[in-house]
Amino acid sequence: MKYTILNITTIIVLAIMLLQISCKKDDSTDSDTQQKIDYVVDTVRMGVEAKLGKAVPSLNIYIQTPTGSWFSSSAGEGYETINENTYFRFASNTKNFTSAAALSMQQDGWLNIDDKIIDTIPGTNITYVPSTEEWDIPFKDQITIKMLLNHSAGVYDVDNDSVPGYAPYSYTMVTQYYEPNHQFTATEMVNQLTINNLFYFEPGTGKHYSNTGYAIAGEIIGRIYSYYEGTEKHLTDYLHDKLYGAGNPVPLDMHFPYLATDQDMPTPYSCGHELSSDGDVNEICSYNMSAQVAEGNGYSSMKNLNTYIRTLLKAENVLTAESVDLMKNSVSTADPNYGLGCFYKDNLGYGHNGARVGNLTLMLYDPVYDVSFISYTNAIDENDFVTSILSIYDVAYAAREALGYPGKPVE
Repeated sequence: MKYTILNITTIIVLAIMLLQISCKKDDSTDSDTQQKIDYVVDTVRMGVEAKLGKAVPSLNIYIQTPTGSWFSSSAGEGYETINENTYFRFASNTKNFTSAAALSMQQDGWLNIDDKIIDTIPGTNITYVPSTEEWDIPFKDQITIKMLLNHSAGVYDVDNDSVPGYAPYSYTMVTQYYEPNHQFTATEMVNQLTINNLFYFEPGTGKHYSNTGYAIAGEIIGRIYSYYEGTEKHLTDYLHDKLYGAGNPVPLDMHFPYLATDQDMPTPYSCGHELSSDGDVNEICSYNMSAQVAEGNGYSSMKNLNTYIRTLLKAENVLTAESVDLMKNSVSTADPNYGLGCFYKDNLGYGHNGARVGNLTLMLYDPVYDVSFISYTNAIDENDFVTSILSIYDVAYAAREALGYPGKPVE
């Protein structure tokens, strides 16, 4: 077929127009797209405020697609927005880092997640957990490292649930109330399991979320790293040296304090807010995180946290594709959606969430569309936690829809 110059020019122009149209939803230079995202974040925040009957300090989203990234922050009356580099406590998203550390060690032959916690560290005569009286917890000889990471070990949670002598509160809550600068250790927390014979079920027969289970995993990682370094080391040292610090595949600005005195974040930072029914707001900026090592002590910025989960689950960070697959799919029989510090949510992807001292965070990566995001609010309503936590899911769905991706599934 013979084309004229005019026809060729017309075809080229049409092709360019079609390309522009197809890319418009994902063009980070498109101010209309930013306005759409700003609009949905504002809308979700105002909807939450209507349900709660009080102002929400801020609701925020950082979202990245194959062709661009966007950030939006919406603040309630009397509060200020944050930015993508503002530090905040991302709470239980820390569990994903702990699981990544365990899988990284497995890649190096330093541990095996199918080993029992009474077994010895490969190539040594050192047991994974201390062989002391304090560590004689129920069913100790049946618990594997994998069970700790997917919450199927039955380890009782002394950070969240009532403990004899401290009822109706948890051991850590009461201890920290009377001694705000108390230096918690994994040994003192698991000792509560030993002396009170606390457990949820026989290992491998159920699933129960357990911060204390992750404290045990963190102790294991610290003991292994101490052996290889020839000096006392902690999980937090391993995370810095092998996961996110300088010299690693993806260096990031992350912090995981383990000292009781390390309570402040660098500026700029976002404080958490606990909203009460009488209208009072408890603002929490400084906090002793030593009871939450391995399970909830991390803080960083939304931009950094997004880079972490995106590169990790794309096997572009410290984990191989095989290890990423283990993280996503090493589920228990009791919960097919929770792997190793990693759960799956329809139309959002794989990752984790977190709630701590007035902060709620969600970090997920969707491999189907190559979309990752961090959603965050610095507000928890003490009488309506459900509405509070749904806000970080709803804003994520809304932002995805604004970019042309599938949003909230129809129930």
